[in-house]
Amino acid sequence: MIDAEEIKKTVNLALGEGSAFLVDVVINAANDIVVTIDDDKSVDVEMCEKLHRDIEAAFDRDKEDYSLEVGSAGLTAPLTLPRQYRKNIGGMIEVLTCGGKKIQGELKSVGDEGFSIAITRKIKPEGAKRKIDITEEAQYLYTDVKYVKNLIIFK
Repeated sequence: MIDAEEIKKTVNLALGEGSAFLVDVVINAANDIVVTIDDDKSVDVEMCEKLHRDIEAAFDRDKEDYSLEVGSAGLTAPLTLPRQYRKNIGGMIEVLTCGGKKIQGELKSVGDEGFSIAITRKIKPEGAKRKIDITEEAQYLYTDVKYVKNLIIFK
């Protein structure tokens, strides 16, 4: 079985110091390898094809039979690395906490341990006829959330 760490080294070497980065490598018992990458700007098909060729050149199929899939972290895929969070600052996200609570808000800041979001709620002040929007900022540790996804809103 091919070692995931060897795949990671190969991918990181192939991507270099550019704007693209490795998100994850998954290898199952059947030697099916799935490499997920992301980029500070965007990932295109040519980038995935080149990386696919680089990995195939480094691992001999005659020694070890494997299947290989290289793709980008999709728009609806959970954010897993602080670098992915950073590139989405200012965007709307959905957070599922470990306690099972779903929260939606704007990603405001990102740190090494966690992130903050601005949550807008409607409240009706005492004596007012209409509800007004109030925005509060909430802090979350990465360890306190099950997932964070980009929120796609159609207007």
